[in-house]
Amino acid sequence: MQKELAKMSLEELWELFPIILKEHNPQYKEWYETEKRQLLSYCKNLDIKRISHIGSSAVKGLIAKPIIDILLEVDRSCNITELIKILKLKNWGLMSSAYEPDLRLAFNKGYTPDGFAEKVYHLHVRHWGDWDELYFRDYLLDHADVAEQYGKLKLSLWQEYEHNRDGYTAAKTKFITDYSEKARIEYADRYSPSE
Repeated sequence: MQKELAKMSLEELWELFPIILKEHNPQYKEWYETEKRQLLSYCKNLDIKRISHIGSSAVKGLIAKPIIDILLEVDRSCNITELIKILKLKNWGLMSSAYEPDLRLAFNKGYTPDGFAEKVYHLHVRHWGDWDELYFRDYLLDHADVAEQYGKLKLSLWQEYEHNRDGYTAAKTKFITDYSEKARIEYADRYSPSE
């Protein structure tokens, strides 16, 4: 299935998988917890340091793409080749990979040649660290007014970027960066590794 999708152009993929925004689904947390348990069960010997539900689906009440974003942080000694092999065997498709300056692997599950499955996941694999996504999520959870502004921003961009994920992401970047910086001030080094 991933091979069929791999043959498609970016434009074809964006047409098949448009930006969709939905009201918050209370089941998102349960879907995350189920997937977290599965990840821990088949990656148990791979130096997992932390697994976190990130993105808009982690914020109750926030309009979101119906996609569960998961941050999987691993120790620097983790066998990344083995991790990739295991995830692929468990039906995670590797979307992108970068190893320098930081490890950034992006996997997905729930994309089919017919469109989205009922449950869709993005898995972001990185070395254990102090990541903006954690701070931004926490800031939205603690500041309902900012979460509401973010929801309105996403709605205002939806139609223009329905079939352009890169454009949609880029158009949100300043808002995310600004509030991630405020969160870092408010929460200090909340996610700095202690080792």
